[in-house]
Amino acid sequence: MFEYIGELARYLLNAPPSPLDRGHKVRAITGNGLRPEVWREFQNRFAIPRVVEFYGSTEGNVSMLNYDGTVGAVGRVPEYLEWLLPSRVIRFDVESEMPVRRPDGLCVECEPDEVGEAIGGISARAGRGFEGYSNKADSDNKILHDVFKRGDAWFRTGDLMRRDGHGYFYFVDRVGDTFRWKGENVSTGEVGEALAAVPGILEANVYGVMVPGVDGRAGMASLAVNGVFALDDLPLWLKGKAGGHAGRTLAAYARPIFLRLAPNIVVTGTFKQRKFDLVCEGFDPVAISDPLYFRDPASSKYERLTKERYADIVEGRVKL
Repeated sequence: MFEYIGELARYLLNAPPSPLDRGHKVRAITGNGLRPEVWREFQNRFAIPRVVEFYGSTEGNVSMLNYDGTVGAVGRVPEYLEWLLPSRVIRFDVESEMPVRRPDGLCVECEPDEVGEAIGGISARAGRGFEGYSNKADSDNKILHDVFKRGDAWFRTGDLMRRDGHGYFYFVDRVGDTFRWKGENVSTGEVGEALAAVPGILEANVYGVMVPGVDGRAGMASLAVNGVFALDDLPLWLKGKAGGHAGRTLAAYARPIFLRLAPNIVVTGTFKQRKFDLVCEGFDPVAISDPLYFRDPASSKYERLTKERYADIVEGRVKL
């Protein structure tokens, strides 16, 4: 058995095929962060009999295990175990980054497959407490009061999830990574999965950038690609079909406006993609040495983002 973390599976998939791919005696792998779009391919290429994805955090009280290997799920809490494992998904406002509350002040549990924030009930009697951080203000920000009834307390995971009708939980995005564009919520995780399925894209880091005079944030993706990648085919792939193959369809508002072709994707020590610096750098071709492109609204194709076109966008002559 071996333990994986973050994007390790994607990195191994991007390595050239080798006779050693299946030269092992691994019975199972366990960890978190195995994205749905690479799950099956990774398992088949390296002949991994069993994948055991889990979810949890050091300080949190929400933990679960995908015991039966359902692709993409981080675990399951069936209805008959909700009393023992009080994990829920509640409606969430992306713009305020706070849960939605009804007129009576209580929160609203999501319907099956509706995306919201995952929370865990705090109960010392059930052994599901929250000891908190050394900074009291940080601890207070993680506790949600009066959720389903007056006086209750729940731990905020800071993760957006959806729960299907069978009780399986699926990780969608971190709170703060999902952004608003054209009045719609755009999940960086969903867009990243669609981009990762495009031939030649080795890895995609998706985030939102501010555009002067425009509400919300425009989608941008930093891409690491190889020689197979064809920029002209990308719009067709994201619409669902290109080259005779079915792609991953993205709604028009979710398709990235800006692209950045980088030699590699910068990650943390635990293989998590770093977004903060990319968000701060934005899409200014003067400040960024990597090649930049934008989706021209007139042609729907990705065109090179020059200083002149950048000025047209920020000064409102090009309407995104």
